[in-house]
Amino acid sequence: MAVEQWIAAASLGMFILFTGQIIAIDNFLVNVYKNPTYDVDPSDQIREFLSISGGPALILAGSSFLLARKYGSRLCGSLIIAGGIITLVGMNYANTIVPHIPPAEVTQEVKLVPTVFMGVSIPVIIVGGLLFRLKPKPKRDYVFDR
Repeated sequence: MAVEQWIAAASLGMFILFTGQIIAIDNFLVNVYKNPTYDVDPSDQIREFLSISGGPALILAGSSFLLARKYGSRLCGSLIIAGGIITLVGMNYANTIVPHIPPAEVTQEVKLVPTVFMGVSIPVIIVGGLLFRLKPKPKRDYVFDR
């Protein structure tokens, strides 16, 4: 596999990781107050998840697109589209968990991150789809093409 395909695969893994982290923190916030033992600040955790996996996933998807845009790549496009779909579905699910979180624990990050990443996943899917449209250019033989 070429470098851009490995980057697209890493992007898919980061999208999966980010979606799982957001769903896990939302489920934790729902279940922690059944037996409250300590106070939790979810905004710091969500910012950490954004910097560990959310932002890098978007950067890796963009890098893979920029590397593959000259000739198109169905594998890169498929991986980027899969990452966008997983993020869209996962953030939709996380958005349904938010109303069950106790009001004392709902911060701006808890409310906004699923909504923002649902919006961000749509351009990611479109960017992945652009790689299907491009037709591979034939490789040039630089010795005889002068």
